[in-house]
Amino acid sequence: MKRMLALTAVVVMSLAASDVLVAQNNPFVGTWKLNLAKSKYSGEQPPKSETRTVVAQEDGLKVTYAGVAADGTPFSRSFTTNLDGKDVPYSGTVSTGADTIAVKRLEANTTTAISKKAGKTLYTTTTVVSTDGKVTTQAIKGTNAQGQPISITTVWDKQPKGWGDIVDPPVWKTHPNNP
Repeated sequence: MKRMLALTAVVVMSLAASDVLVAQNNPFVGTWKLNLAKSKYSGEQPPKSETRTVVAQEDGLKVTYAGVAADGTPFSRSFTTNLDGKDVPYSGTVSTGADTIAVKRLEANTTTAISKKAGKTLYTTTTVVSTDGKVTTQAIKGTNAQGQPISITTVWDKQPKGWGDIVDPPVWKTHPNNP
């Protein structure tokens, strides 16, 4: 009985460690903040702010976008993909009108996605993570749900994983209880 319990504990720990390693080796995983100064929008209003969170899940990714639209309203949308090129539904509000997305991994740092409305292709998105893993660029080309052309290039800066990754947080330096 003790051997079985020990074996179960080892298997559980191994599986947990393997999930962490997969996430660490996936350049897409992390929290990314939209860099509006470096992004370009044509045919679509840029948001006031936006954050993209990418989480490793089994054979794929869960991607969540959240932010504040140009008109000041908050938005959120997400999808989960196995990176196999098959259509999966969006949940939430997609400003371009898409209701499904099909994402396929082309290379270690590159994916391509086709967003559709009622089965009709609206636009394609090519996503590339820089070799240093600090910046993601997305090139979006096609039309919105109203048939108007869009051409968007978004630049995303990877955010630190947590407080431990911030070298010199100013709050800690100025707090009266911290020398």
